[in-house]
Amino acid sequence: MHEGLSELPLSRIVNPATGEPGLRVTFCDAEGVELFSEDRLSTALVWFGGDAPILASRTVVLETSFTPEHSGEIRLGFAGANPGRLYVDGDLILDDAPGAPGDSRGASILDPPSLTTGVVVEAGRPIEIRGEFSREVRTVIDGALSITLGIEPQWTDPELLLARAVEAAQCAEIAVVVVGTSPQVESEGHDRTSLDLPGRQNDLVRAVAATGTPTVVIVNAGSPVVLPWADEVAAILQGYFGGQEFGHAIADVLAGAAEPGGRLPTTWPASLSDVPVTDVHPIDGRLVYREGLHIGYRAWLRAAAEPAWPFGHGLGYTSWSWSLARRHGDRLQVVVTNTGARAGKQVVQVYAERGLSAVERPVRWLVGFAVVRAEVGESVTATIAVPPRRLAHWADEWLVEPGTYTLRAGTSVAELPLSVNWEVAG
Repeated sequence: MHEGLSELPLSRIVNPATGEPGLRVTFCDAEGVELFSEDRLSTALVWFGGDAPILASRTVVLETSFTPEHSGEIRLGFAGANPGRLYVDGDLILDDAPGAPGDSRGASILDPPSLTTGVVVEAGRPIEIRGEFSREVRTVIDGALSITLGIEPQWTDPELLLARAVEAAQCAEIAVVVVGTSPQVESEGHDRTSLDLPGRQNDLVRAVAATGTPTVVIVNAGSPVVLPWADEVAAILQGYFGGQEFGHAIADVLAGAAEPGGRLPTTWPASLSDVPVTDVHPIDGRLVYREGLHIGYRAWLRAAAEPAWPFGHGLGYTSWSWSLARRHGDRLQVVVTNTGARAGKQVVQVYAERGLSAVERPVRWLVGFAVVRAEVGESVTATIAVPPRRLAHWADEWLVEPGTYTLRAGTSVAELPLSVNWEVAG
């Protein structure tokens, strides 16, 4: 599913200045005099300020030695907002500009356009790569710079990849399938056009699950995606974008060393057609919130639409019973008991309702939450502050309407087993 360039593997590149893995970056002035240099361990580079003289430089040079693992033709190139020249073993192979990144600040840095050309390589024989990038052109963000040296992923028959996955799953006790989005789908600077996983990832999950091997799916995405195979797999773990410790964290959760303690801060639909608000494109630079205060999960409540997973949803490795909710001043106390077989964590969520109101209100809105932990059989009390401000509405200033509110406590905006009347004085 990957589009654009993949950075050169660190294990295959050598910095010519140090002999160590990585590459050398040099910033030069208009006369070609070196202003600054640094050694980096990646060929996908982004600068936001720092010590590099981005504004003063006129040329940025990247140099590394790359040893191919396989013989044949690779698509070598660069990505960024700046014109560049690419040399291999001293020969100029590419001299062009990837194209204007447009007015999108985020996309120009996180998902810039790219250019590639074919280069024939021999396994085990290093090639010297030098990229020279002009800073004469004014970029979208003057204080930032994005440059990537890399290669296009080689095309592989999707049916062959699916067959390999099925074969591996058939020989396994448990299958762990990682799916997710990509910078072309989900990034700063551009809107998403779909909630579907890119490529044939849905086919991959279904093919693996169909083997009968218990299948756990890790979703590596920063926002909701549609998971049409949810009922066909044993478990789904939403990992978001976990960074460099993602693998360790996922391993701890899957092995039970840690509990998946997160709760959804968004509503996840079963399909895009179920989403109550989809008109989110600015017109002439202006975005009108026609839904008013009914944003996010509030829009789902007003539409009485049924999501795949509601706002606040999340499971752990134990079970809980909810026994009591009581008022104590401006605080709500909620008693829960761990009824499962191991210690666990719960996120107690509190929502407010105001049935007869003189002003427009959401059906229900979050006013507070608290995390509790309990051993097997232990009862614990969660205390959630509910100051009047959280019940206020805006009428040129924040005002609190006196009267009776209903506070509900539970595990999500849709699962609220406890309630209490909450009186607010004038």
